[in-house]
Amino acid sequence: MDMVIIISSSFFLLLGSFLCISGGIGLLRFPDFYTRMHAVGVTDTLGAGMVLIGLMIISTDLLVLAKLVMILLLTLLIGPTTSHVLAKAAYNNGLKPNNLTPNNLNTKDSSTNEQTSDKENSSSNS
Repeated sequence: MDMVIIISSSFFLLLGSFLCISGGIGLLRFPDFYTRMHAVGVTDTLGAGMVLIGLMIISTDLLVLAKLVMILLLTLLIGPTTSHVLAKAAYNNGLKPNNLTPNNLNTKDSSTNEQTSDKENSSSNS
């Protein structure tokens, strides 16, 4: 039974560590504020949750378990809320998200293509 507890606790701790590290990589790799914030917000909440679950599994004291449950609940409530408030504050202060849609991901500048097609349409109508 001890081996099952150790293995499951180790699994959750490693999974949480991986999620936190991948969030840090996303913070460095993504292009704009909103995608960076999304990567860090999601992986940080999940990573912290997995680490806390791993610690709950391995803890033997009931008081420690109760404290870890309280921390987990607060983390799950506060993390997404602060991400939302931060994004809303950035948007209200003028930081607009990039206009990346599936239609213009493959082209370098979609506005140039739209201007070219408008010129072609106006010349064909003449």
